[in-house]
Amino acid sequence: MTKSSPETWSVRVTKDTLVFSAAHFITFNRNICERIHGHNWRVEAEIEGPLDENHYVFDFIALRDGLQTLVQELDHRVLLPDQHPMIQVEISNEDREVTARFENRRWIFPREDCCILPVENTTAELIARWIGQSLISRLNLNHQHGLTRLRISVEENFGQWADCWLML
Repeated sequence: MTKSSPETWSVRVTKDTLVFSAAHFITFNRNICERIHGHNWRVEAEIEGPLDENHYVFDFIALRDGLQTLVQELDHRVLLPDQHPMIQVEISNEDREVTARFENRRWIFPREDCCILPVENTTAELIARWIGQSLISRLNLNHQHGLTRLRISVEENFGQWADCWLML
């Protein structure tokens, strides 16, 4: 395919195995903090770009496996933000406990039960961005044959999706 081709190509991966169960809580309207609760999250990814010499955009298996690794890191964890302006997350007691604080509330979790994400809030939107950025880094997507865009979709509840598009 030439660069001037009017065709647009993409590959998308959505599998029954690309799910994770995780707890979180978010804040909104400055001082409202939800109760901790869980979801059965679902993830899918789509990559846009030209066809390569093999006539495909990107290897389905590599995309699936990269997503599966990230999903496994989140599965059966408490998702905590480390960049929230009002939630303090600290690892203590010889790296065995995580304490999260918001105003006068405090939660203590075993360290191995937590996934501390570099996000401002553990919303589906920001989780999608983190998954996308991690996938780009781990699969070296910025240096692949002309890939242009990655879309990560995260379903928090049935029918409630958040999408993040990342330029490559």
